[in-house]
Amino acid sequence: MTTSLPPSTRRPSPARLLGVALLGATIATTLFTASGCMVPGIIGAVGNEIERNKKLEVLAEYEGLANRTVAVVVHADASTLYEYPQVVVNVAANVGFRIQREVEGVSVLAPATVIQWQYATPAWSTLPYGDIADELGVDRVVFIDIYEFRLNPPGNQYMWEGVAAGTVGVIERESADRDMFAASFDVRTQFPLASEPIPREAATAQAMLQGVMTKFVQKSAWLFYTHLEDKYPDKQM
Repeated sequence: MTTSLPPSTRRPSPARLLGVALLGATIATTLFTASGCMVPGIIGAVGNEIERNKKLEVLAEYEGLANRTVAVVVHADASTLYEYPQVVVNVAANVGFRIQREVEGVSVLAPATVIQWQYATPAWSTLPYGDIADELGVDRVVFIDIYEFRLNPPGNQYMWEGVAAGTVGVIERESADRDMFAASFDVRTQFPLASEPIPREAATAQAMLQGVMTKFVQKSAWLFYTHLEDKYPDKQM
């Protein structure tokens, strides 16, 4: 009589052992090959992310505000003043705040004092630049002339495309040619950074207004102190 061994004590046949070994070798080879492909991909993705988020130190374009008294004066065209009356005050106050915080030894005239002087002097924008510095009693005037400010593409109120552009000039009160800018820069910003306008439902008017002003203030103030900027501002690689 033949006695069957319990399942736990049966010895697998040579053919079965060979099949198991071949299966194990196949799985190991597959995993090794797959991981060999994935690891460089993961490293490359991490490397790209690090590269995309790199910061660059950028030197000031104009360093003559250090240890000086400074007034920030903002001018905008009539259309901007009508549609966005808060822009002039916002830009003046925030550019002044950043300069006061970042520039060594500077003393920035209170924005309220400058705004009050502008309202009390209706023809201030026609004054020679040197006279503006004299009337405000400061060594330097950062004069920001906003000539474009919009939240929509021209003629299209159903999309968002925020743009602010202006000239940022510096008046040096003691200069021999004080009625000319000692330095002048063109500043143009866009919010959000997109190749095409975005749908109106994607953002609120207040968010767009705040975003455009913030970007313009940042780029204007950066002219006067060393700072960090994104290596790739649009974060596209």
